[in-house]
Amino acid sequence: MKKRFHQKRSGWFRALKRLLVIRYKEPRFVYLGERVTSGGIIVSNHVGTDAPLSMELYFDRPIRFWGAHEMNSGLIKLYKYQTRVYYHERKHWNLHLARLFCLLASPLTYIFYRGLRLISTYHDARLIKTLNESLAALREGDNIVIFPEDSSEGYLDELKGFFGGFLMLADHALRRGIDAPIYVTYFRKRDLVYFIDKPILYSELRADGASREELAERLVKRCNALGKLDPADFPAEKPQGAPVA
Repeated sequence: MKKRFHQKRSGWFRALKRLLVIRYKEPRFVYLGERVTSGGIIVSNHVGTDAPLSMELYFDRPIRFWGAHEMNSGLIKLYKYQTRVYYHERKHWNLHLARLFCLLASPLTYIFYRGLRLISTYHDARLIKTLNESLAALREGDNIVIFPEDSSEGYLDELKGFFGGFLMLADHALRRGIDAPIYVTYFRKRDLVYFIDKPILYSELRADGASREELAERLVKRCNALGKLDPADFPAEKPQGAPVA
């Protein structure tokens, strides 16, 4: 029997995750190239909570997530962000309903994010903290999972674009001797398939001198192309073993 893979999480958080498999079923991971190993940057569509939790529960490689600092900076900030930005602006809930729902949801979310060891992201000078914490994680063998899509109109099947800021991590790492492989991925909720493209080293991605915005555009086009693939065209692989913890 295949040994279960365990993310580097605390014991209480592993127990909590076992309850989530009732809601989030194991997807099929379809690799178009080499399997993810360690020290890479994984970019993905978001699909609300479905893509992050599918990866957290079932992916069999070490990962750390990037996430908005409001989700990791205290209960009051999380409540405000979750009601207005996540549920109202992105998932298009009625604002009053979102506020009422988050009276219960936000405390639970706060506990969950603490256990997740989320790497907080910022839009000011504190971004250097994000980059340094991420660099340390890469050196420890973790893969950094980033959801850079433009979700101003909600979480769409056809992504509008990627914000190029996540490539600052690849630049930061390369200047310090780490040429991180980039994995473009796409989670398709309707049939529970997670497509994972073949990796490309960041040095190769930027070899033609393209700007950060141009690179982000290439990557989002590839992400959308993955979402149109037919999983039947790829041979079945052995299941990852439902890591859960």
